[in-house]
Amino acid sequence: MRMALYWLVQGCQPGDSLVFHYSGHGSQQRNNTGDEVDGFDETLLPLDFETQGMIVDDEINARIVRPLTRGVRLHAIIDACHSGTVLDLPFLCRLNRSGQYVWEDHRPRSGTWKGTSGGEAISFSGCDDNQTSADTSALSRITSTGAMTYCFIQAIEKGAGTTYGSLLNSMRNTIRETGAGTGGGPVTSLITMLLTGGSYSGGLTQEPQLTSTEPFEIHTKPFYL
Repeated sequence: MRMALYWLVQGCQPGDSLVFHYSGHGSQQRNNTGDEVDGFDETLLPLDFETQGMIVDDEINARIVRPLTRGVRLHAIIDACHSGTVLDLPFLCRLNRSGQYVWEDHRPRSGTWKGTSGGEAISFSGCDDNQTSADTSALSRITSTGAMTYCFIQAIEKGAGTTYGSLLNSMRNTIRETGAGTGGGPVTSLITMLLTGGSYSGGLTQEPQLTSTEPFEIHTKPFYL
C-alpha cells in the first residue's frame, strides 16, 4: 500500500485527476505532537499491520497530499472506521446548529503544513473520527457491503452527485433512513469486532464526512473525478 501511495502521485501533471479508494479496517492511536484536535491520529490497517505497522494519517498526508502540484486534483474515498480526517486535510465540513454546512479549521497549532504544493485534495470518508463504519446487507438487500461505498455509488448512479453538497447529503440521508432499526454486518473497527465477536447488530449511526485542503461552497462546486 505504501508503494501504491507513492506511485499514485509520481509524475502527476496539471490537469491530472487522481483517485484513492480504500475500503477496509481503520483505527486510531494517541497523538503526542499536539497536532490533532481530538488528541488522536487516524490510521489505516493493511492486512500485514501487525508486523509492518498501521499507516498513520501523517504519513498519508505526506505521501499523497503534500506532493500535489498546481493543476492536480486528488479525490480520496475512504470507507473505514475513524476515517473522518484520515488524510489530515486542514478543513472539515460540519453541519452547524442552524443546519448549514460550515468549515472547521483543523490546521495544526504547531504550524505543520498539511496542504498541497499548489494542487487540490478532497476526501469523502465513511464516518467521523470517533465513529465506526459498518458493513451491512440492509442497503443492497443481497449481500453485505460497506455502507459508505454503497451510498456513494448509489448517489452517483441516481444523479445526486452534481455538487459536493448534494453528494454528501445523499449519502448521509440514505444511511440515516436505513439506520433506523437496521441490523448490520461486521463492523470494520478491529477493536469493536473483537468486543462483539465480529458482528454488528445495531442501526447505522455513522455519518459520512467531507474534508478539503481549502474551504469551498459545497452546494455550488460541481463534483467530478
